[in-house]
Amino acid sequence: MKPILYSSGDAAADRRADYAEMLFASGDHAAASQLLADTMALAPGWATGWFRLGEMREAAGEIAGATDAWREALRLDPADRLGSALKLEFVGAIENAGGISSAFAETLFDQYAGKFDAELVQKLGYRVPELIADALSATGRARFAHALDLGCGTGLMGERLRAMTSFLEGGDLSENMLKKARAKGVYDRLARQDLLTFEPQRNSADLVTAADVFLYVGRLERIFAQVAVALVPSGLFAFSVERHDGAGDLQLGESRRYAHAPDYLRRLLAEHGFDLVAMNDAVIRRDRGVDVAGLIVVAERHALPARLGATLDEVPTLDAHPH
Repeated sequence: MKPILYSSGDAAADRRADYAEMLFASGDHAAASQLLADTMALAPGWATGWFRLGEMREAAGEIAGATDAWREALRLDPADRLGSALKLEFVGAIENAGGISSAFAETLFDQYAGKFDAELVQKLGYRVPELIADALSATGRARFAHALDLGCGTGLMGERLRAMTSFLEGGDLSENMLKKARAKGVYDRLARQDLLTFEPQRNSADLVTAADVFLYVGRLERIFAQVAVALVPSGLFAFSVERHDGAGDLQLGESRRYAHAPDYLRRLLAEHGFDLVAMNDAVIRRDRGVDVAGLIVVAERHALPARLGATLDEVPTLDAHPH
């Protein structure tokens, strides 16, 4: 994958872009966006410049112009490492709900890995691994043979799962995050994993966790179906979401994270062969000085829906120590 070009490659354009940033920082958003728009004539192929122009125009209230800029950024960078599609979705220019692109997720978390634990836990009061571990303990299930930690990041959830799991497997899209997780030594196996194309081994786990993962996924139909395939009957699925109490199944926030409605989760769990064990309200972190309302959910897989293949329930193939 080619690196994102934060420089335009044109010294004059970079100087003008820097001055536009100074104007923006001073609060003159309209002047900043006009200067950067003029600058883009010097570097029309600079995707990062177009993306930033969109942000400046958005701050200035020029939503139509922002949309045009983000569309150009997406055209120049179709892998969408900058997250232009989410910006377009947030302003209503496109319908997406497919979550952040894999390329954007990889870029974002590769950059964030070095300060992830300190930023999330110490500054934002992140509590999801603790809350999920407590919710699992409340079920009375003390031990699991094989746990699969989706979107494991640096291993914060894995640290909580280690004592209750014979074999602990983690996956993440970001190699830098995986390096941090490996250094902690809590996982038996780690692998690069893209949840948009995730296809697990059938009946391979009796616990699947996803701590603060689904807020980047959008619609959850596919991933719930894959978790149902991964779990043996009576296996547990424990996860968190940001809570959405408005109209519709989910909503994309200004933070470019999705919040999900409780009724949507209940419906999906039932459709994919799960019984709801617990759905607890919780403050899962703080964002910009405000508590973020979330849900901690535990569900038990009773059977796969017929459309996914009834034969999957006949013989569990759980292996606590896979090779």
